[in-house]
Amino acid sequence: MTAVLETNTTAKPGLDELRSTVRDLCADFKDEYWRKTDQERAYPQEFVDRLTASGLLAALIPTEYGGLGYGLTEASVIMEEINHSGGHSAACHAQMYTMGALLRHGSLEQKQAYLPEIAKGTLRLQAFSITEDKAGSDTTSIEMAAVRDGDDYVLTGHKSWTSRIEESDLLLVLARTSPKGEDKTRGLTLFLVDLRQVRAEQPDTLQVTKVRTMFNYATNQLHYHGMRVPASAVIGEVGKGFRYVIDGWNAERILLASEAIGDGYWFTERSTAWANSRIVFDKPIGANQGVQFPIVDAYMKVRAADMMRYEAARLFDAGEPCGAEANMAKHLASEASWDAANAALNTHGGYGFVDEYDIERKFRETRMFQVAPVNNNLIKAFIGTKVLGLPRSY
Repeated sequence: MTAVLETNTTAKPGLDELRSTVRDLCADFKDEYWRKTDQERAYPQEFVDRLTASGLLAALIPTEYGGLGYGLTEASVIMEEINHSGGHSAACHAQMYTMGALLRHGSLEQKQAYLPEIAKGTLRLQAFSITEDKAGSDTTSIEMAAVRDGDDYVLTGHKSWTSRIEESDLLLVLARTSPKGEDKTRGLTLFLVDLRQVRAEQPDTLQVTKVRTMFNYATNQLHYHGMRVPASAVIGEVGKGFRYVIDGWNAERILLASEAIGDGYWFTERSTAWANSRIVFDKPIGANQGVQFPIVDAYMKVRAADMMRYEAARLFDAGEPCGAEANMAKHLASEASWDAANAALNTHGGYGFVDEYDIERKFRETRMFQVAPVNNNLIKAFIGTKVLGLPRSY
């Protein structure tokens, strides 16, 4: 049996109990479940339904709207423990980090209309439509247009990497409502689209093309063909959507860092168990320093990244600036989980490539964190120029 490693638990009272709650839920979803959904590229509906029914997916929704009223620290622990259990939080993490746009910048009417239903699980907000092929990470260069027409906006254009849209009832989409000007951050508007209305009344305005990736991510290419959305769908002020998206990036980075940390602990536990039980040349392979030291090194890096995650989440929950810490947490966690993944694969040898051991599945899943939601090289550039004051490259 694989022992569960101790994690950092002193960051905030009550986290031990929360961890136990998430672990108990995840215990019903064994490796075979995640292996099957991965192989079939199937949405883990049963798991998401259980998570929703438990209230954990509504962690960040205030109690007055039926949520748990947790901070980002608690939300990050939920995501971490899902991955730590061997699961894959990508199936539902977007509902956590997209929530901030509605919570912080949505109108009272929008909050009253949607948050209670999201908390109950009768509405799902898991799709975020931002990126375009030509723009990539340069969000201010997106071209998708939203043109005012009476009481509506008409959305026309293309989006890539829009995940879980078929599993969502609501969609956040960023579009250009005025030409790009001297202030390139202005002119972009964030919309909260009710996909139920679109599917029922104007299905031809949204073309969805599935994109199969190296792991189970349920992502798509989208083409908007004159989709009409009411002006009441605008989040915050027209033309200021880019700022609202940026506002959610820190939360996204912290939550994704938490998932990578969960992966790192999972890999370390599997490596340790295998190194202790696998006998070659009449002794456990873990007695060999060439096997032991990479596992130890990866574990120490995961623990260090874990502490940076808690610091970033603490600052976020306190309403203090945390851009540097959120980015560093994501970078350190993604690198640590990748080191742990390679140590696990090397420890298992040829068995690591066999799907029934799940190393190869988690190996593929954790690789994403180095390039999404932001490439680690961009994080280095941010820390270099914004934190250390180094010259910007052109």
